[in-house]
Amino acid sequence: MHAFYTSIPVRAEGCAQCAPLDDFVVFSASGADALPFLHGQLTQDVTGLPADAARLAGYCTAKGRLLATLVMWRAAPGAEDGPQLYGLVRRDLSQALLKRLSMFVLRAKVKLAAASLNVAGVQASPAEAAALEAVTGALPRAAWQRADLPSGTWIAAPSADGRLRWWWIASDEQLDQAAPLAAALGLAPASQWQVADLAAGIPWIATATQDVFIPQTVNLELIEGVSFTKGCYPGQEVVARSHYRGTVKRRMAYGTVADASLQAAALAGVDVFDATQPGEPIGRVVDAASDAGVASVLFETTLAALPEGDLRLGAADGPRIATAPLPYSITP
Repeated sequence: MHAFYTSIPVRAEGCAQCAPLDDFVVFSASGADALPFLHGQLTQDVTGLPADAARLAGYCTAKGRLLATLVMWRAAPGAEDGPQLYGLVRRDLSQALLKRLSMFVLRAKVKLAAASLNVAGVQASPAEAAALEAVTGALPRAAWQRADLPSGTWIAAPSADGRLRWWWIASDEQLDQAAPLAAALGLAPASQWQVADLAAGIPWIATATQDVFIPQTVNLELIEGVSFTKGCYPGQEVVARSHYRGTVKRRMAYGTVADASLQAAALAGVDVFDATQPGEPIGRVVDAASDAGVASVLFETTLAALPEGDLRLGAADGPRIATAPLPYSITP
């Protein structure tokens, strides 16, 4: 962790909250063919990505199952062999992702590598954001908008409530010069940011959930993570068939479990059951995080189970999942 983060005082009120996100890393794609190469690998329209925006994307197997989800954005214009695109991914699958993508580079002029960048999540009320912007300059307010500022790259993240949220990506050199920012921030645990990600319905694939879900069953296309007009990519036929035939009967839902003993880090991939119909599991946890003794979970299940089911974690008599709405609709 960079020393800048340790200089931020721990204070929960009156200022924007900054959480270092050590579980995430950034990779870069460099070279003249970087954009068209990734355009042919990811679910997102890479070549059509606006210069001032970021987007979610997925990377699938040939059978359309997700190996990773990522936030991607175009690098500032520079040398042809310099970075053309950056991607934010979960650390636990980053090396395997880069290795697999590199297998398909062949003769393309592309270099994929981990980037020496620091990742943090910043959350603020509108009033707190104004104080923060007095130091940083104007920050993007609409979800998925991006600004490159002297302090780093700021990407506006979706929110389930009135708070403003940003992924803050900064180099060591930028953090070395960011001392004035510490006075406008309070240090927060990563779990606080992760819980807000879950409430916003952002599906982060981890090692435990690779090769399990197709993009639609984790709502990826509902939050601009899939383009159905961009052309081919691994798994495109499966994803497009589910979309155009209207056959998506499983979706990702959100809920909480009031059980302080749960280890949220181990919940990804755990089965979900319906106590009203004991037997086979009816879903699986996509991601989870705990804060203040409550575990927040995103889980994939059948649409039919959501209105009436008594959903339980891990077993038919396991802890009850109290479902809550996502900030976007998951029903047709």
